[in-house]
Order: sequence, then structure tokens, then C-alpha cells
Amino acid sequence: MSFHVLVVEDSGAMRTLIASTIEELEGVETSEASSGFDALRVLPRGDFDLIITDINMPDINGLELIKFIRDNKKYRDTPLIIISTESSQRDRERGLALGANAYLVKPFEPSVLKETVSRYLMKGA
Repeated sequence: MSFHVLVVEDSGAMRTLIASTIEELEGVETSEASSGFDALRVLPRGDFDLIITDINMPDINGLELIKFIRDNKKYRDTPLIIISTESSQRDRERGLALGANAYLVKPFEPSVLKETVSRYLMKGA
């Protein structure tokens, strides 16, 4: 079984780290977007099993992107993970209230990211 994950992150180095970490999981391939706006262009081009997004990005931020995804019938049920430097309880609660399934804080442990991604991919399998 193969899974397609969209990684939305404005930092090229962090985007590469996230993508390469989760591609170590069997059957996972990634697409990347460098901003929320870029993600809106990439989303219609593929069927994504999971979306990972940062919060602090230029143009459309991660919270606005989550709202768009949850308001869109096609993506409403797609699992979504936030990975952000914003570590306060308020930020976490806001992200989860908007519809994120999980919230990880940077820097993250690669094993925690893989476990979280696996949990949401296997749920839909």
C-alpha cells in the first residue's frame, strides 16, 4: 500500500528533513509546498492521505490553510499534522480546534514524527 503526504513548510531545510524522515516509512511518498499559497496550488494535483503543515509562513499561514482544508469537502477528512516552533498551550489548542489531528513542536524527534504519521496513515488504511 502506498501513501501520499503533502509537506507544507517555508524553510527548505526543514521541509527536506520532514520529507526524508517520513519517506523512511514503507510506502510513503511526499510532495512539497513552500508556503500556504503554494499548498493551495499543489492540493488539487494529487490525492493526499495526510497533510503536514507549519504555522508561521508567508502569505497564507498554516492556520488559514487548515481552515481552508477543513472547509473543503474534498479534503475535510484528510488527517492533518501541525509541526511548529509555536509551543504554547494556546497555540496547540488553536491548531487542534481548527481541525488539526496532531501538533508537534520543533525541534521534533524523528521517531515521534514517524510514529504520528504512521498512526494517521494506518487509521485510514
